[in-house]
Amino acid sequence: MSAWEPDEYLVARIQDALARDQRAGELGIEVRIAGGKVFLHGAVSSEERRAAVAAVAGDVAIGPDVCDETEVAPRADGGGGFAGACATEVGEAEMRAFVAHTRVRAPALQEQLEALDGTERVDARIALMHYAPVPDTLAGERLEIHPFLGSYLSAEAVDAAGADLVVHGHAHGGTEKGVTPGGIHVRNVAQPVIRHAYNLYRLQSDDADMACPTEDADAPVGTPA
Repeated sequence: MSAWEPDEYLVARIQDALARDQRAGELGIEVRIAGGKVFLHGAVSSEERRAAVAAVAGDVAIGPDVCDETEVAPRADGGGGFAGACATEVGEAEMRAFVAHTRVRAPALQEQLEALDGTERVDARIALMHYAPVPDTLAGERLEIHPFLGSYLSAEAVDAAGADLVVHGHAHGGTEKGVTPGGIHVRNVAQPVIRHAYNLYRLQSDDADMACPTEDADAPVGTPA
């Protein structure tokens, strides 16, 4: 940090680097300078990403200590779109970071689901996410906003790891039912879609170790009180 450079300039340079550098690709990290030190605040998806954020900030802030106060809070889904309506990592830094967010986080979703294989007494694996993993449940939404409503990368992660059901929200103008390319049932439970405070879904087990949704079993089986 140069003696003549205002703190706000350094903050802006660090934030720009965090958005542009592929090691980080983070838009939500708060950067502040106090007592000649650089402080980082926010949530990241993994310890590896936390280390990358600190490294990128350190590359820019040559001189002052970087105090990494970020926290690991995995969020493994995001936007980017689907075939026919897909964003790419080109253009402004904000758009590149938005698309990169899902590309680097989708593997974390796969890892989290696969980790359940070694967990005792897991009767079913349900992937709960905010964004849609398939375009099926976006039917009713405008095609041009699909990149901001979900990503095919999330469906690829779920299909690779395996799950019994995927539940998401976000797409308020979408459709309730969908399915991944691998055949895993997807439900959009945004309140404007299901028109209730909640829905009940039943997973029917064909054997003692796996709960498999079926067309009859995964339909709502109760109405809100």
